[in-house]
Amino acid sequence: MSTPDSLPADHVRLPVIRLREGAAEGGRAEDAVAEETPVALEYNGISHATMLATPADLEDFALGFSLSEGIIDRPGDVRGIDVAPQCGGVVVQVEISSACEMRLKARRRAMAGRTGCGLCGVETLPEVLRPVAPVPEAPPIPVSAVLRAMRDLRASQRLHALTGATHAAAWAAPDGRLALLREDVGRHNALDKLVGALARQGRAAADGMVLVSSRASFEMVQKTAAAGAGVLAAVSAPTALAVRLAGTAGIALLGFARGDSATLYTHPERLVA
Repeated sequence: MSTPDSLPADHVRLPVIRLREGAAEGGRAEDAVAEETPVALEYNGISHATMLATPADLEDFALGFSLSEGIIDRPGDVRGIDVAPQCGGVVVQVEISSACEMRLKARRRAMAGRTGCGLCGVETLPEVLRPVAPVPEAPPIPVSAVLRAMRDLRASQRLHALTGATHAAAWAAPDGRLALLREDVGRHNALDKLVGALARQGRAAADGMVLVSSRASFEMVQKTAAAGAGVLAAVSAPTALAVRLAGTAGIALLGFARGDSATLYTHPERLVA
């Protein structure tokens, strides 16, 4: 896996004029602004997707996206990852096993010629709502540990503290100790980076909990299930579809996890007072 030194920084400093009560305050100043870069993913030389992302931890992003989207089954299916700045963006070239490449090509052929965009076409629904395997059983995690980890999440968001523009996804041990954190302008990207970081470090997501600084959408639950974590805590609200998926996947889903309170929607047996 190779990463060039010429990647854009995750933020830049730009001149600004601060306004207070409708008037300029103290002349020109400087502000930290999060970088947003087109990142294209290629699998065995075939272009697959382009996202706008923060240009940091892109190897984690590529591996996590590949796992959470079902492109590969295990980290060993990736033979190599190369990151190459091109045309004002970044191309991440992922080499995958021939079996995974054949499956990806079959998926692309099935999608060819469809009309509509996003979820507008009914034919895309099986792909979006693909089934997920139930996450493995694990000892219950203290509620106090979840809330402690959520409190530490915000304090550990370096890029958000600088720019105010990024989301974070983190993994914490059962005692609430934060062990991994990744940030991105996109909440899905941040979670993919976390999933990839866990896989690259050989950590089992099931041995702890996943935390996100956003709402808990269906996709966030889907990615958490793909990683195998049994607890997902979000700062904001879940959607009804996310709650239903968490229920079938065996995930304890918490929303509005702020300070000393949270709302638990599914699988209370995964938590203990």
